[in-house]
Amino acid sequence: MMRGGTSKGPFFLAGDLPADIADRNQMLLTIMGSPDARQIDGMGGAHPLTSKVVIVSPSKRDDSDVDYLFLQVSPETGAISDSQNCGNMLAGVGPFAIERGLVEAVEGETIVRVYMVNSSSQADLVVQTPEGKVTYEGDAHVDGVPGTHAPILQNYFGTAGAQCGALLPTGNEIDLIDGIECTLVDNGMPSVLLRAKDFGLSGYETPATLEANAELKTRLEAIRLKAGVLMNLGDVSDMTIPKMCLIAPPQYGGIVTTRTFIPHRVHQAVGVLAAASDAAGCMFAGGVAAGIAEFEEVNPCRVDVEHPTGALTVELAWKGDTVVRTALLRTARKLMDGLVFL
Repeated sequence: MMRGGTSKGPFFLAGDLPADIADRNQMLLTIMGSPDARQIDGMGGAHPLTSKVVIVSPSKRDDSDVDYLFLQVSPETGAISDSQNCGNMLAGVGPFAIERGLVEAVEGETIVRVYMVNSSSQADLVVQTPEGKVTYEGDAHVDGVPGTHAPILQNYFGTAGAQCGALLPTGNEIDLIDGIECTLVDNGMPSVLLRAKDFGLSGYETPATLEANAELKTRLEAIRLKAGVLMNLGDVSDMTIPKMCLIAPPQYGGIVTTRTFIPHRVHQAVGVLAAASDAAGCMFAGGVAAGIAEFEEVNPCRVDVEHPTGALTVELAWKGDTVVRTALLRTARKLMDGLVFL
C-alpha cells in the first residue's frame, strides 16, 4: 500500500495477479471491497482518490525499465477502468520498482524509466536513493498531503494527444456544447475546461458544495458525454474520462483556479495529469481561459494550477503548437508491505 501524491492504493507486481483480465479484475474487486460505497470489506478508502490500483511489470521495451498499468476502481459500482493514467500514483512506481528489485538503485538519485500502458507514453522518475536505497524522508511538500517527504521529479514525454490524438482533439481552441463554450484538451488526461461563471458559479466553491448541486452535475454529465465523442473517445458513459474542469481567475498567484469533476465526484485537489492538461489548455489565446489565466509567455513555462487545497506546479516545454515535455514534482510514501487476503 502506497500513497502517491494525493492518492493511495495497493501496488502489485503483474506476476502476482492472474493473467486473465476478468479473473484479475474480480480479484481486485474483492481486495478493494467493491461494489460498496464504504468498501468496508476491503482495502479501498471509500473515495475515487483512495480506490486506485497500480500494476507494475518489467518492461520489454528498450527505452523503459518498467511498465505501469493504472486501474481506477469505482467504490459504489465496482467498475474498473484503464481508460486513464494517474500521475499521482505514478509517483510511487519508481520507489516500488526499486524496492521490488526491478530497477537497480545508484548513489544519490536513481532515474526510473516508466512506460505508461494506459496512454502509450513515457515518463522518467527521479527518485532519491542515498547510499543506493530508497528514502521517503525529505523536505518536499505537496499541497493536499500533510508533512514533507522526499521529492520525486516526474518528466513526461509524449503526453500531448496521448489518448485523443492531439493536444486539441477537435483542432479548435473553443467548442460549443449545449450552449456552453469549452476547451477540449489532452495533455495526458482528456479534460474539458469550462468557465465557472457560465454556470452561475464563482469557481471558488468547496468540493462538497459542488457535489451537492444536482442540477450542475446533470448539466456537466450531458456535456461530458458529447465531449467524449468529439475527443475521439467514443461513448464515455462508463468511462472516467474526460474530466470536467471549472476554471476561474487565480486567487493566490497561480495561472488559474480549478474545480475538477473526476468525473462525478469533485477532486479534493487536482490530478497530476489533469493539472498538466489544464495548464496546457490555458495557454491558448482563443480558449475559454482567455482573460482568466495569468501567465508569462516563455518556453518552457512554469505555472501553478490552483485547486481546493493549494496548488500544483507544472512546467511545460513547447515545440510549435504542442507540448513536448511536462514536468511536475510529487512525493510518495510506503504505508505497508505484506499480504492481503481474499
